Amino acid sequence: MCGNKVSMVNSGKSNLFLRSILLVIGTMIAAFGIDLAINAGFGGATLAILWQGLSNVFPITIGQSSIIVAVAMVLFCWFYDRKQIHVGTLVYQLVYGFCIDIFEPYLIYSDNRMINFLLMLLGITFLSLGSALYSIADLGRGSYEAMTFALVNRRGWKISYTRIGLDIICVVTGFALGGKVGLCTIATILISGPLLQLFVKMCKSVIQI
Repeated sequence: MCGNKVSMVNSGKSNLFLRSILLVIGTMIAAFGIDLAINAGFGGATLAILWQGLSNVFPITIGQSSIIVAVAMVLFCWFYDRKQIHVGTLVYQLVYGFCIDIFEPYLIYSDNRMINFLLMLLGITFLSLGSALYSIADLGRGSYEAMTFALVNRRGWKISYTRIGLDIICVVTGFALGGKVGLCTIATILISGPLLQLFVKMCKSVIQI
């Protein structure tokens, strides 16, 4: 009897450790993806336009802007669907904001616009994959994903449509504050939601935690 309890406790600790690793890895992949996308020279990704706008208005970095926006989104989820918030939500945002500022100086691009365009698309793909990974870790989603899934769960909307709607709101607000809109913006609005939904489904079928 005691042996079974010890085994269950150890299994629970192991599961928590694996989920924590998945959360951190997914967050780092997402941060790298957003950096790769917004620095390719085709405007900002949707949420990043809002960060850029805030950076234009206040003397803060993109990473710091992301934390400010995240706080607002977490507060929304706290009152609307607080089960989306966990310790992982806070860990995610700290790692995410830190990695955005760390990765940016080391990104290298080509003089060829087509190659940079492909790198931008690759960045959006990494962003969606990373978002899916830390979402299924189920330790509390990132602030943007928490808001997305809060609306999905409470309103019964599809993930892709909900994400597109939120992206549009972020783009309009960020552009009004001076954020850069371009091909990256359009590409993110059109494909990040469907990619997130696809990767969530794929990852859940492969990763059992």
